[in-house]
Amino acid sequence: MKAKKGFNLRTVCGENIIVAEGKENIDFSNIISMNESSAYLWKNIQEKESFTAEDLAKLLTEEYDVDEDTALADAETLAAQWVQAGICE
Repeated sequence: MKAKKGFNLRTVCGENIIVAEGKENIDFSNIISMNESSAYLWKNIQEKESFTAEDLAKLLTEEYDVDEDTALADAETLAAQWVQAGICE
């Protein structure tokens, strides 16, 4: 999968949110809030050509004290949420 262009991470009042930018995303009406770890992942995959849940899990285990199984389960859930929110394809 890959991050859709035009969805950028911003910090507003101490909160990490995804902001839609550009004409192609003009109808985007949801605000997507991200916690620290999901914001970390988004920053690391945003410009990549593609990524997998396994890539996300590897990033999590490198940055946080989490085991591989938990990281992969969390990464799969997060990736599905990103697809459902329309910020990844």
